[in-house]
Amino acid sequence: MRVVLAEDLFLLRDGLVRLLEAYDFEIAAAVDNGPELSRALDELDPDVAVVDVRLPPSFTDEGLQCALTARRKRPGLPVLVLSQHVEQLYARELLADGNGGVGYLLKDRVFDADQFTDAVRRVAAGGTAMDPQVIQQLLTRREADRPMSRLTPREKEVMELMAQGRSNAAIAAHLVITERAVAKHTSNIFGKLGLPPSDDDNRRVLAVLAYLDHGGRGSQGGQG
Repeated sequence: MRVVLAEDLFLLRDGLVRLLEAYDFEIAAAVDNGPELSRALDELDPDVAVVDVRLPPSFTDEGLQCALTARRKRPGLPVLVLSQHVEQLYARELLADGNGGVGYLLKDRVFDADQFTDAVRRVAAGGTAMDPQVIQQLLTRREADRPMSRLTPREKEVMELMAQGRSNAAIAAHLVITERAVAKHTSNIFGKLGLPPSDDDNRRVLAVLAYLDHGGRGSQGGQG
């Protein structure tokens, strides 16, 4: 699996390269600024991009804007964002096209190598990997007269765990319920969101994107 990595801090970038290579990822490019990231994404056609939000030369949203531009050129390009902060506007923009293959992790909350590499693989496969704190901030929304408002409290709990990329078994263990109960909740969620029959993995991604994007739209009225 070929990865383009963008991180401006040398020690962190070098550490991520070594970690990913140890888990059998191929580093197609490891860059430290926006222009080099744009070139790498255009020319190397990676399986996934792991991108810091703030890169030189602007140190604002350079990294994410490069990734979003590349994703517009190649719809569905898997992008895993690494950030020190929850940047709501950036996360919403990443989710806005409705395709899968998106992740947003906070650097200081990635606790082990397995957690991080599993997130990279999930995103590369078209899934989602969202930090719970990112999810919580995106879900400050209005509920009135929207499909999401029809979900029960338990179904919303299941949805939040799905957004983190958890399997039915992991959701069942976290909520201390059976996998059969989780399967019933997910089936109800798909029905309430009007998602057409397809393979479950695809519907899970569509449900998560609808859930998170709904949260973003619901809170945009408070943006200045």
